[in-house]
Amino acid sequence: MTLLRSAAIVLLCCALAAGGYLYFREFSPDRQRYPVRGIDVSHHQGDIDWPRVAADDVRFAIIKATEGGDHRDRLFAANLAAARKAGLAVGAYHFFTFCRPGADQAQNFIDTVPHDRSLLPPVVDIEFVGNCPRRPTVEQLRAEVAAFLAPVEAAFGKKAVVYLIDEAADVYAQAIPDRERWVRSLIRHPGHEDWIYWQYHNKGRVNGIEGDVDLNVLQGGSSRLADPLAPTPTQDGASE
Repeated sequence: MTLLRSAAIVLLCCALAAGGYLYFREFSPDRQRYPVRGIDVSHHQGDIDWPRVAADDVRFAIIKATEGGDHRDRLFAANLAAARKAGLAVGAYHFFTFCRPGADQAQNFIDTVPHDRSLLPPVVDIEFVGNCPRRPTVEQLRAEVAAFLAPVEAAFGKKAVVYLIDEAADVYAQAIPDRERWVRSLIRHPGHEDWIYWQYHNKGRVNGIEGDVDLNVLQGGSSRLADPLAPTPTQDGASE
């Protein structure tokens, strides 16, 4: 009886693990509520077949352009051009390092990304993972982020979106100016609607990309792809 009970427990654990894995792999937000799907990519995704991506219910792509004061993603220009040609709405993001002045990082981004008003709003990614070991104070980071945002927003004519996650969000929430947010909440709803983009998966699969890719939804319907930061119309046609 003990052996049978142990075998049953093992089988139950295996079934639960398999069910959890399938849930994780297949998780997708309610398509009626969040119909506009997108991805964020960098050179880590390798060569991308963008027409196949566009045919797989992907409407937008946010592409890594720069990091720090001098690094440029080697596939940014190719990804931007090919994603655009495939009919996707496209935008660029910058990985903000704690070890370079914000003004230097802004210039790197401005020099790399085309000044095209049709691009989605610029994004600044602030997180600990992959960053340098320096940890500025809240006041120091507030000053450096402001030094990044001011020239970037002036150059592109749009307010930026901020991606601030995990431990960095806990430490630096008060350092970030009032900007729209890109949130990360894997396989569960963020619990609020105060966001423009929701990254809901970090190991998603999309036709045209070998391996895992981050999956996202845009707050609102297809009309917001033209300008995600525009005020949302109310039922009587006025803006909120």
